[in-house]
Amino acid sequence: MRGVFVIKDKGELLEFSDYDDIPKSFDNVIRFEPTSPEPPHTEEEHEEMENYNDKLKELMKREKN
Repeated sequence: MRGVFVIKDKGELLEFSDYDDIPKSFDNVIRFEPTSPEPPHTEEEHEEMENYNDKLKELMKREKN
């Protein structure tokens, strides 16, 4: 998934354009902004967009507490 993803780890802000590049563990999610495909959307694109919230929740679970 492509977009703008910013995390904070050890006091440093790190920005990623690919969700899969985000480390498995970090301090905080700062920005979660997936890039939505241009309309009209295919069924596959709708399914991907429906998972955005789940992806954010997954990232939040990876935060160090």
